[in-house]
This record gives sequence, structure tokens and C-alpha cells, in this order.
Amino acid sequence: MLVHNDGGDSLDVYVLDGTCAVVTVHSAAVDPYDPEDMALAVDGTVWLADTGDNNGTRATVALLALHADGSSSVYRLAYPDGPRDVEALLLAPDGTPYLVTKEVLGASQVYRPVSALVEDGTVGLAEVGGVEFVLTGTPGGPVGRAGQLMVTGGAVSPDDRWIALRTYTDAYVWPLTGSDVAGALAGEPRRVSLPEAAQGEAISFTGDSAALVVAGEGLGSDVTVVPLPAEAALSSSAVDADGTGSGLLSGDDGPPPVAAAVAAAVVAGVLVWLGGKLVRRRD
Repeated sequence: MLVHNDGGDSLDVYVLDGTCAVVTVHSAAVDPYDPEDMALAVDGTVWLADTGDNNGTRATVALLALHADGSSSVYRLAYPDGPRDVEALLLAPDGTPYLVTKEVLGASQVYRPVSALVEDGTVGLAEVGGVEFVLTGTPGGPVGRAGQLMVTGGAVSPDDRWIALRTYTDAYVWPLTGSDVAGALAGEPRRVSLPEAAQGEAISFTGDSAALVVAGEGLGSDVTVVPLPAEAALSSSAVDADGTGSGLLSGDDGPPPVAAAVAAAVVAGVLVWLGGKLVRRRD
């Protein structure tokens, strides 16, 4: 299982064993600003989205690549319409990165580069879609009901069949055809309520793509395996006018958290990567 810090003075990716003990640290001489998510490419490159911008002050954001040979690269990106706060990276099967904004009112925007990335250069981003999130009534997060609307992480399944985005409280899953991430996000998702967490931000899939793996920010947070029900049993994202969910899973509290050591033992054997946030530098 792979995790990374939310902040720090270097690019560090930690490899954890079945007890969540650190086995190896892969580092690079890069000083990140606010890394928020992580994705693993088919060639073994680990991509980190240095895209956090709570104050809306960054002229550019960056994708940081830690290559399998130990080298690293920095690719800068610029939004067409001003700074955005992003905590979710979706890496399409063809290698195209998509960024999904974190919005307090739930109207997230989706961006992708307008051309091939340029090492140590800046490439523009284009808005290619949007995703609307609504209140679900699922408890959790540090900001009350608004946490049900704010995207904090994303993942593409290892079999390339599913996309997942999460808020502080819920996960949303879309079917993916080919590498058309924007097209997939234009469809209707299925919602899975997540275990209550103080600041749930990380999401990934197990190696067989049959379950989600989620975690929160902060030391001592649980790593939880959340089984995906059969496709027909996944809950609808619709909610009632009072903000309570009307989907099949909306009435429960989600699966109980499992101890980090147990969850890690499950996922480590299937080479799951997890874009975790363990230490936060900027609020």
C-alpha cells in the first residue's frame, strides 16, 4: 500500500506492509506546496497532484511524477479561469490526468490538460465537464453538512472499468468506457455512504476492483475496505428535499471501520495503492 503526506519539504511516497508499518520511502528532491491526491500509472510512475489551494492564490499547480527508476519530474498546469482548489486526481487508462475541484456548494468542475505535459514547463488546462453533488445526510467531516458536497479524493479502478470520487462522507462510482473520463462523469453515479471519519480524504480500489479502500487525514486514522455491492444494489445519489438520502444505502451508516492493520493486510496482498494524507501542512 502506498501513502503520501499532505505537505512537507520533499516528495515522499511511503510503502506500508500488512501492519501499516513503513517498509520503504521513495523520495525526490522536490519541495511540494500542497499535494492532495495520488495515482499509479501502468508504467509504475506514481503521480501526485500538488493542487491544493484553499486560499485561491496559486498561479499554477503541479503534477509531480516519481518514476520507477527513482527519478522525478515536475509538470505545471494553469487554469483558464483563475485559481481552483483541487483534491482529486483521476488518471485515465491512456495516461490523461483529470482534476476535479473541491467546491463548498457541490458544483465541481473537471479539467484536463490542453496538450501533452511539458517537464519543467506550464501547460494550460481546459474545463471539460462538471459534477453536481447534493446533500446526503451521511455524517462525517470537519465542516458539517457542507462536507457532503466537497470532493476530497478520486481513483480509477485497476481494471479500468470504474471511476470513484469521494466527499468527506460518501463515495460516488461511475462506469468508465475506454479513457473517456469526462464522458463517464457526465453520467449518473451510484453512491456508497462511507464510515464516519473526522476528515476522510483518501480513496482507492482493491486490486480486484471489487471494493473501495478509504482513509482519513491525520495520525491514527483507520484504513477501511468498503465492499462495493452488486451494481444494481449501489445506492442512488438522489436525496430528499430535507437532505436525507433516498437510495438503497442511505439509511445505514455504511460498513464499520476496520483496524488499519487488518485493512492493510487485506489490500497489501493485491498491491493496492492509496492516496492517503497523513500529515497536513496547510489548512
